[in-house]
Amino acid sequence: MPGMPILFVSRAEVPGLLSMPDCMAAMADVLAGLARGEAILPLRQVFRFPDGHGAFAAMPAMLTATGAVGIKAITVVPGNHGTALDSHQGAVLLFEAGHGELLAVLDASSITALRTAAVSGVATRALAREDAGDLAILGSGVQALTHLEAMAAARPLRRVRAWSRDPANVATFVKHARKRLEIAVEGVASAQDAVDGADIVCTVSAAREPVLHAAWVAEGAHVNAVGASLRTDRELDSDLVAASRLFVDRRESAQNEAGDFLIPKAEGRFGDDHIRGELGEVLVGSLPGRTGPREITVFKSLGLAVEDVAAAQALFENARRLNRGTWFDLAGPAEH
Repeated sequence: MPGMPILFVSRAEVPGLLSMPDCMAAMADVLAGLARGEAILPLRQVFRFPDGHGAFAAMPAMLTATGAVGIKAITVVPGNHGTALDSHQGAVLLFEAGHGELLAVLDASSITALRTAAVSGVATRALAREDAGDLAILGSGVQALTHLEAMAAARPLRRVRAWSRDPANVATFVKHARKRLEIAVEGVASAQDAVDGADIVCTVSAAREPVLHAAWVAEGAHVNAVGASLRTDRELDSDLVAASRLFVDRRESAQNEAGDFLIPKAEGRFGDDHIRGELGEVLVGSLPGRTGPREITVFKSLGLAVEDVAAAQALFENARRLNRGTWFDLAGPAEH
């Protein structure tokens, strides 16, 4: 018996099928569900390429509340920053749990860029001061643009400054921000210049060593640390992490994979209890987020497969409702 047609969604189609506000709502729901135990989430499997220039990762998950099952398989090549290629490339496969059917194959780069920024947006709503609106973005790749969109959805922005190691990449980002999002961004000469006085900071770089230092960060700021996803890499210096109220997307992941946490821990700066909690726990009200206006909060994002599956499920439902995307069966094209 033939199965149901499989949906294919290209990179160009993803933004039109899931808006940033809708993705933020989906991420808030799935992280709250994770905090309630409504997900199966093994640690990702990652191995580096022999020449060290990239890595391959497989990220499976199941959302038990909705019966969605999926896996993201990606390559991560930081050297792609500043080129036509995203640093994250691959596919998200979405299945349904009832009969185990494959429902959709979706571009992973666009989903990763969208859902990662959406989670940072959720974290900013939950942890940043209510009056925060001076944004610094460190990095100028794909995540910079989606994070700018998410921060604009999370808080009214008064000012935006951006820095990257390559001034040409910053200039391109500034141009795209104005054209695509109609947001004015100031390109600046140093990371310190970008961060000076900012009350929201997003680090979305390809750095392996700190690009953000405690001495630069204003009292009461909120930091979304996004770019480093391996235990050997970090974007924040040890003093900043030690001085912050630290939240993560998942404790187990941070304690195994987050260099921003593991490196200062190995230096003896703190133990596992320095992680105040998971973002989902803040969302369901089981622990407090920010506890004062002068406190520095940090959200360390590694990215979770439940986020990919939730985004894929929302995209699939929208594509089916709108009759968008391309539908195939294993024998060839199929009408939907």
